Amino acid sequence: MQVVLASGSPRRLELLRQIGIKPLVMVSNYHETESGLAPEVLVSTNALGKARSVLAQCSDEVVVIAADTVVVLDGEILGKPKNKEEAGEMLRALSGKAHWVLTGTGVFYRGKHAVRVSATKVYFRNLNEKEIQSYVATGEPLDKAGAYGIQGQGAVFITKIEGSYSNVVGLDLADLYTLFAELDVEQYDKFFFQGTAS
Repeated sequence: MQVVLASGSPRRLELLRQIGIKPLVMVSNYHETESGLAPEVLVSTNALGKARSVLAQCSDEVVVIAADTVVVLDGEILGKPKNKEEAGEMLRALSGKAHWVLTGTGVFYRGKHAVRVSATKVYFRNLNEKEIQSYVATGEPLDKAGAYGIQGQGAVFITKIEGSYSNVVGLDLADLYTLFAELDVEQYDKFFFQGTAS
């Protein structure tokens, strides 16, 4: 059975490969909603929108997966920084505080779909300006919500998390498994435990 990842994110692709799923990558052309919605609604809307944008190119027997991740600090959504200056501003705001990472995961299969939202609380240590500037100079923060990557060099800023680690990377694997079960994906357990997906 073919699985399609409606995302160009190398991090989401790596997470799927980690659990034995080798998806076909089809980058979505969906224009993400950026504001005006509660964070939970925003990530759900974007995840489903991304999946729908590639669904027309797939048969009903294909499983389509999409996700959307945002960082929420004091009720404000932090998306991907537009430039290095904005990345620095985000990191200064996150310094010494706890924030939430929300990921909406949507799955379409045989004319049905479902979505789940995962929330993880992430704690940052206090950052000094030299650390912020050095990290921004690596370029890593520029394509990541909240201007950091927990799976990269940004890990040194994080003192602890409460919730799913894979959610912070960009795809909650426990939620994905639950969605496969909910939609009764054929032999879904083999995708996760026997690595038989192709």
